[in-house]
Formats: sequence, structure tokens, C-alpha cells
Amino acid sequence: MTITASYKKYILNFKNPSGTSRGILKTKETWFIILQQNDKIGIGETGLFRGLSCDDVPNYEEKLHWVCENIHLGLEVLLQELIKFPSIQFGLEQAFLSLKSQTPFELFPTKFTQGKEAININGLIWMGDKDFMKTQIKEKLATGFSCIKMKIGAIDFETELSLLASIRKEFSANEIVLRVDANGAFLPNEALQKLEQLSKFDIHSIEQPIKQGQMEAMADLCTKTPVPIALDEELIGVFSSEERQKLLSTIQPQYIILKPSLLGGFANSLEWITLAEQNNCGWWITSALESNVGLNAIAQFTYHLKNPLPQGLGTGSLFTNNFESPLEINHGKLQYNNTKNWNFTL
Repeated sequence: MTITASYKKYILNFKNPSGTSRGILKTKETWFIILQQNDKIGIGETGLFRGLSCDDVPNYEEKLHWVCENIHLGLEVLLQELIKFPSIQFGLEQAFLSLKSQTPFELFPTKFTQGKEAININGLIWMGDKDFMKTQIKEKLATGFSCIKMKIGAIDFETELSLLASIRKEFSANEIVLRVDANGAFLPNEALQKLEQLSKFDIHSIEQPIKQGQMEAMADLCTKTPVPIALDEELIGVFSSEERQKLLSTIQPQYIILKPSLLGGFANSLEWITLAEQNNCGWWITSALESNVGLNAIAQFTYHLKNPLPQGLGTGSLFTNNFESPLEINHGKLQYNNTKNWNFTL
């Protein structure tokens, strides 16, 4: 039975321009691989992230076209051919799982997809001026989140510290878990001092305090830090098992953060998890501004791994034109509401 493949581009529009240390995001482009076999369909999202994905290259769409023309090679061969295109690996894995599934969007049937259990997630606070960030924090706390993740590094550090202080004034570390994400904003010679200032607020962890690619500086920081460090961007573009093992054994981070669309999908994420556990390193999984299609796949994959930490899966509500789906956020948890249907139209 022959499988045919096509792809389509889609532009996601942010409800509010969203700030990171890499700038303000107003739109997010994404692509979908669609497989057909007789009357069955398989859908996968290739979550390219401009400026962050290692496969953000001029011939990206050309590669998608090549994949569709060569779909007959099968998943295993194609994944090997796409080592330097992790977002397309991720989309293909989804599409083949989707094709084999009873319904296109139930890739890993579990109590999560049955609507019986939910995934604990962190509430994401985007960068902006003090009032904007304070408003977001109040909203997240009011809607039942027990873990808040605040992006830092865009406004002045003293203001960011005062925002964290205002949370801690009302809520202890037992009541609210605080994570921060610097997106590499600190300079190596100032990072330790800033981490010491952050440590006063019982911070659970800080993501990527300095820019990736400074292995010795990051290793030194992980040895001395008073706040557990989680590697994020550091993992992007590290393709071989040997390179991955070297990175973890050299830096010895407290945590790593796995973004399947940036790391090459589920199989590559599982390899990172195995290596992390061998190096006594914790981990959790985060989405990377995919539509609800990619978020759904990541959430189902995440649930079946049974990691008790809050996961970073709260990005589905950021867009005005996301696809209707059963995914809902309720009291700081991501759940699957089976009374709602998918509406996937391009």
C-alpha cells in the first residue's frame, strides 16, 4: 500500500507580541507533513523556530519537498538522512505514528488521551515591562498554577528581582515553585553574582544562564551555582551520541530541558533522557511554540514518560489562529477534554 506525502505552510499569529531575549515575536511559521495511505491520513508538525532551530537554513522548504518525494524510503532511512534537520525528523515521526493510529491525533493512547489524568505544567511569564509581567504573574497565580516560569534578561535585572521578590512575599517555595529562563542573557563574568542574587528567592532552576557553546564556563558555573542550572539551547545541534555524552559529562548540569522539535523528535529525546539519567541529571520536556498539533504530540509523549516535575507545555493558548483541539489548561494542568473535537483545516 503506497504512502503519498505532501506539506503545507501555516503562519501562527500571537495574541500579544511575546518578548524573549532574542526579540519580540508576533508570528510563528510552521509546516505540516501530511501522509496518505488509502483512506487513512497521518499528520505531523515540523516545528521550525527561526533564530533558534539549527535547521533554520535557506533550503529548509526544499528539504521538505525532498522528503515528500522520497517518502517511499520509509521512516528509518529518512530519519538518518535528516540528522541535521531535527524539526523535520520530529514532524515525520508524528506523521508515521499518526498514520498508524486509530485517529490522526491519538499517537500514544493513555489515561491522558482518555481524559482521566492531566499533566502538571508551569505557567509561562513572557518578557515585557514591569506592569505587563506583573499582570501575567497575577493571572497565572489566580488560575491555579503551582509552578511559574519567568523569562528574564530583557528588562533591567533589578526590576526582575523585584518581581520575584513580590511573588515570594506572598508565596513560599512550598506553595509556588519558581523557575527562571535567561535564554543565555548573562555574561560569563557576571553570571555567578546574578545567580547568588536569584538564590535569595528559592529558585527551582535557571535555564541557560549564559549563551550556549561556552562549555568550560558553563561547567564551572554548574559546579559553583547556588541555583540549579538547566541546559536548553546548549543541546541544540548536538547530533551524535558521543557529543551528547561529552557535553553532559563535561558540564554536569543539574537538569536538561528537552524540546522534541528542536532536538530531532521522540527517539532523540529518549536518547538525551537516557544519557541524562546516566549522568545523575534531571530533566523535563517543553514545547517550542508549535501549534496544537505539535503540542498534542509532545504532551502525549511526555505523559507516558511519567516524569513528576511540572512540564513546559502551556504554549497552545498563545495564538489567535491555533487549531481547535481537546487540549485545555485547568488549574495549572494540561488535560485532554474528549468532549471537544479537533478542527484541523489549512
